[in-house]
Amino acid sequence: MGVFLGFMRVTGVFVYPIKSCRGIRVDSAEVTAKGFVGDREFMIVDEQGKFVTQRKYPRLATIEVKVAENELILSADGVNLDCLRFQPSLSGREIRVEIWRDRTTAIDQGDKVAKWFQAALNVSQDFRLVRQSPRYLRPISPQFATAENQPVSFADGYPFLLIGTASLTDLNNKLAAKYEDGFQALPMNRFRPNLVVETDEAFVEDKWKVIQVGKIKFSVVKPCSRCVITTTNQVTGERNKLKEPLLTLSSYRQFSGGIMFGQNVIPEQIGIVNLGDEVQVLQVC
Repeated sequence: MGVFLGFMRVTGVFVYPIKSCRGIRVDSAEVTAKGFVGDREFMIVDEQGKFVTQRKYPRLATIEVKVAENELILSADGVNLDCLRFQPSLSGREIRVEIWRDRTTAIDQGDKVAKWFQAALNVSQDFRLVRQSPRYLRPISPQFATAENQPVSFADGYPFLLIGTASLTDLNNKLAAKYEDGFQALPMNRFRPNLVVETDEAFVEDKWKVIQVGKIKFSVVKPCSRCVITTTNQVTGERNKLKEPLLTLSSYRQFSGGIMFGQNVIPEQIGIVNLGDEVQVLQVC
C-alpha cells in the first residue's frame, strides 16, 4: 500500500542519447535495467579513451541530437558546420574506454563522426564517439545497487535521475531573494534529469525509498552530487560567472558526499513511463 504524500504525476521525461550533449524531451520512454532505451548509449572519449563531458567542454551543450528511425542527426549551434546524419554501428572497432573509475570496452563510431565532433568543439585532439557494447556489462556501484551486477549506461553512475518540481522552485526562490537585481529562474534542463515529478514540498524526494511510476517500481538509492555542469546554460554553453546555482546550493544542500540536488533511482521492473503517469510513494526512509 502506498504512503500518501499528495497527488503526484510525471511532468517531464528526458533522454540523453549522447552523454553531455543536449537532451530530448519525450512523451514516453521505455525503461530497461540500465536506463531509458537510448539514454547515454553514446559518449565522447579523448585520445586516452577517457570520457569527455561539459565539465571541461561546455560547448557540448550546444550540440543537438535527434533520433530518426535508425539514425542520429547531429547539429551544432554557433559554428558553421553542416548537420551530420549517420547510422550508429554495433560492429565497429572496439576500444577501451574509461568513465570515472569504470573501464570497459565500447564501439567506435568511425572517423567521419569523430571529425565532426572535433570541428564542433574546435579541438585538435582525436575525439571519438563510442557506443556502449551489449557484450560488456558496466555495473552500478555495489554499495548502492539493489541486486548483483545491475547494469548502467554511460550515465555517471545510475540508470535514472529524478527531481521534484518543488525543489527547483525552492532553489529559484532563494536565488531571486539573494540577488537585488533579480536572478533569471533556472529551467529544469540545467540539472539534466530523466524524470521530473510534480511535487508540493521541496526535496520531498529525499524521503522516498521505493516509488511506483505508472506501473513500474523504482528504488531511490542515493542523492545526486552536483558539479559545474549545473552552472552551464544548456542552450548556449555559457558558464554562470557567479558560479550559480552551485554557490547557493552549497549553503543548504552540502552534505558529506557533496552538493546534492535530485535523486538517483534504479528500476526494479521494465516497461514504459509516460508523461502524466501517476507517482506513488510505496516506502519512505
